[in-house]
Amino acid sequence: METAAPPSNLNIANALTVLRILGVPVFGWLLLTDGGDDVSFRVWAWVAFGLLMITDRIDGDIARSRGLVTNFGKLADPIADKALTGMAFVGLAIIFDNWLFWTVVIVLLVREWGITLMRFVVKKYGVMPASQGGRIKTTLQALAIGGYVLPFEIWDNTISDVLRWATHVTMAAAVAVTLVTAVQYVQDARRLRSEQKAA
Repeated sequence: METAAPPSNLNIANALTVLRILGVPVFGWLLLTDGGDDVSFRVWAWVAFGLLMITDRIDGDIARSRGLVTNFGKLADPIADKALTGMAFVGLAIIFDNWLFWTVVIVLLVREWGITLMRFVVKKYGVMPASQGGRIKTTLQALAIGGYVLPFEIWDNTISDVLRWATHVTMAAAVAVTLVTAVQYVQDARRLRSEQKAA
């Protein structure tokens, strides 16, 4: 019985992942135009961020449903996510320019890129795909970023206050899940390394 050939890296799922990476500087430009004070550009940045995050869901669904899961995709997909959310967090920290937001952003970025670096280190033992907790973390981060990118001043005061607090709560949840999943990924990496060495 013949073994099925592995899928090519040149597929629609990976193309969407690469598109997300290429869209990061466009999103960053829209977000930071006029120091982030231009409401219309902020709205367009929100639209761009939403569209790019949608590709994250679509590329994974396509890869799994069509048998197009590749090692390139497993590595590139989280990198694309980190690039997009990293640009968003740094851009928002520049706009809000307060110590608390910068502290949160630094903690998140150290975790995100630290885990990404760890993926490359343990790649020789096996590829670590995104976990369910990682997907929840990405969703919470995306919702929080979307809330901060869209200017609150486009709403009336009551709606603005509700959205502001909802965004703060979502951000707090995102930070908590981000830290918890970091511990889980480190444990998974150690287990993967131990299993491969024992094999």
